[in-house]
Amino acid sequence: MNDFSDMLRPDAVLTNMVAANKKAVFQQLSTIAADNLADSTGRIDAKSIADLLTAREKLGSTGFGGGVAIPHAKLPGLSQVTGVFARLAQPIDFQAVDDLPVDLVFMLLSPTDAGAVHLKALARVSRRLRDKTFLEKLRGGGSPDALYALFSADEVRDAA
Repeated sequence: MNDFSDMLRPDAVLTNMVAANKKAVFQQLSTIAADNLADSTGRIDAKSIADLLTAREKLGSTGFGGGVAIPHAKLPGLSQVTGVFARLAQPIDFQAVDDLPVDLVFMLLSPTDAGAVHLKALARVSRRLRDKTFLEKLRGGGSPDALYALFSADEVRDAA
């Protein structure tokens, strides 16, 4: 299933996000997530989210290559898996496995008790973000709405 509308809202897709480093990325994405989650879970502190992402990142970089990173964490009080996607204005160093800078970031947050659900969501995002054609479309897409449409399409078809 390629449709991410179950975990990604239109207002959680950003283009040309300016961030000088990984910490700034985590802070900005955490703020977006906290604002979006406030609707369904009450107020969740953006700093707490950023701290959890930073703690996870200390275990090893979530930059998995090809200019893509999937920072992720389990968050107390969260009721469902949720994501925030950003295309950065300028690639940044993420200590990725291939040492290439990252320009596409999909932050994934899961409930603390979502063991298998978290792993399945992470695998789903990872599979999608390994598709070179899909990555080209994300990098070439104009507006956040256009990028959200790519994520929410159940099947992405190219004309043969």
